[in-house]
Amino acid sequence: MKKSLLFIIALLFTTTAFSQNVIQLFNGANDFFKLLQEEKFKDAHAFFDDTLKTKLTEESLKKLWGDIGTKYGKAESLDAVQSKAQGEFFAVTVEGKFANGDQNFILGFNKLQKIVGIFLAPSRKAAAYLKPTYVDTSLYKEKSVYIGPAGKQLAAIITTPKNAKNFPIVVFVHGSGPADMDETVGANKPFKDLAGGLASKGIASVRYVKRTLIYPNEFNKAFTVKEEVLDDATAAIALAKTVVGANPKAVYVFGHSLGGMLAPKMATITPDLAGIIMAATPARKLTDIIVDQNKYMFDQANDTTAAFKKQLADAYVEIDKSRISQLGTTIKPDSLILGLPAKYWTDLNTYNQVAVAKSLSKPKIYVLQGGNDFQVGKVDFDLWNAALSKKKNVVLKFYPDLNHLLSSQTEKGTMAQYQAAVSVSETLVNDIASWIKAK
Repeated sequence: MKKSLLFIIALLFTTTAFSQNVIQLFNGANDFFKLLQEEKFKDAHAFFDDTLKTKLTEESLKKLWGDIGTKYGKAESLDAVQSKAQGEFFAVTVEGKFANGDQNFILGFNKLQKIVGIFLAPSRKAAAYLKPTYVDTSLYKEKSVYIGPAGKQLAAIITTPKNAKNFPIVVFVHGSGPADMDETVGANKPFKDLAGGLASKGIASVRYVKRTLIYPNEFNKAFTVKEEVLDDATAAIALAKTVVGANPKAVYVFGHSLGGMLAPKMATITPDLAGIIMAATPARKLTDIIVDQNKYMFDQANDTTAAFKKQLADAYVEIDKSRISQLGTTIKPDSLILGLPAKYWTDLNTYNQVAVAKSLSKPKIYVLQGGNDFQVGKVDFDLWNAALSKKKNVVLKFYPDLNHLLSSQTEKGTMAQYQAAVSVSETLVNDIASWIKAK
């Protein structure tokens, strides 16, 4: 395990930290490769810091790009997909697709966002997605649509059972960070598994790409979960009510992690929801979750050196800054804390998801948690259980073997666990289907 702590490892379903700084790095990497594609080598060379300019001249850069073209053919797309800190530098991975094959690159940036290194990333074969055995594609159909305002639309898929009518329909809402419509993590696609599994049992669904993945530049200023999550979830719920064959009075929200945390608020925005499913949902503040995750990763690293302990202590100091509940004269709405604007933290910290859920007499609520989830723990489920167990409209269930991606595992593991393809638990799919269909 690399000896570094990520402040927000929890709830983020990509290895990309979501922050203004990362967006700027991504834009810089994309602009650099765009200039190479346009053969504007002088302009591209200007992205280098002074040391790299000496080591890799403009002519050498031109030759390097020419050699890549000779080997891989014409560049079709070059997109920054991942960033992580490496000491005082930042490593940005750029996914390259060429006419004759794929080649990824790693650009090293300094704090001034100048390129200090360019490397060819070693090729590695990603594990393939595994279609769940409980999914029968002959029993349902899928249709591509869009949600959201004109010019800022998001791709979505409506999955509906065949030869059925008046069926219930589920809207899937992501956890934190950028995510595609399948909520892909490594070789896993939890939302795709759930959509196929539920459709095989006569339940439709809507899933969509998260806005932070497609329109990152919309989030380079102050924003809250309204812009990040709630507006699009509300649009998807409205769409679900119009799906041909679906029962508009049987619309459910499946909120995963942050999506589950916000599901009670969605029920107040759209009070005619039939039910909300809160999967792997924090009952505490996001800051508390982040502290637990960093401690867990520290323990997993098994590094007892003073330097590493100091790193953890320093991380706690930074994490604690996210506990703010109101803006002051010294903290502006767009001031970044752990890569997110202060306005985001104050908005989220003044929201009490447990209290809101407890106040709901309808819709019906299903709270579920996995015992092998290292991102959101049993302590959160226990808090949900203490607050909601006596409510007649609530079902709470703990699954000892499930991880954060809702697949069955033998241990908690780390982020590396997500690289192996393991389907969402069939038991869970069956339980959710039965709960939705129950009167």
